[in-house]
Amino acid sequence: MPRFDYPCPDCRTTSSLHGPDCGFEGESWSDIEKAYTDIVAVLSGDSLPDDALRNAVHGRWSNLHQAALDRLQREQRVMEDEQGDLELLTAEEYKEHVTDPNVEPIKTVARKGSVPGAHDNAVFAMIAWYEMVGLSWDETRERVVDWLRDTGTWTRGGFEESSPEELVNKKRHVYESGYGWKEKAEAAKAVIDRSL
Repeated sequence: MPRFDYPCPDCRTTSSLHGPDCGFEGESWSDIEKAYTDIVAVLSGDSLPDDALRNAVHGRWSNLHQAALDRLQREQRVMEDEQGDLELLTAEEYKEHVTDPNVEPIKTVARKGSVPGAHDNAVFAMIAWYEMVGLSWDETRERVVDWLRDTGTWTRGGFEESSPEELVNKKRHVYESGYGWKEKAEAAKAVIDRSL
């Protein structure tokens, strides 16, 4: 079941320890959560145009509300429907929508697979992606092993491990630590684009 944490909309921390350049350092955690819950509460009732959402939020629309909405849209929890209204995806819709990576740079990694020189970053990014979208460790493991085989990544070689399963099992710490996927996906995509 996908989780729905309320991360800082800038540095993505889910604790009171913000990143060094975070624009919301010092912001109370209850205000960060309130910005998200204001948006989620309104959109859980019905899809709305952007300006109607701003007017429907109890209290005053703030920079924190805008940053939370931007984060929800970047992470594809809130999408535009056919009419252009903002729609909050249900947990099941979200899981279905994002399980197959469809945003760059992870999209290239997922579709093309990895090449020697990018393997560590690519495998890290894939595991982190599936953790972020809320798959269990068993689901993540299965999908990454299938990805290694289906994309030809495993047959390209360059691994010390004797099987895809062994490789993925060694990377379980990535899943358990909740690392982000984007930086590793960008590094892997750069190598993949040059090689394939």
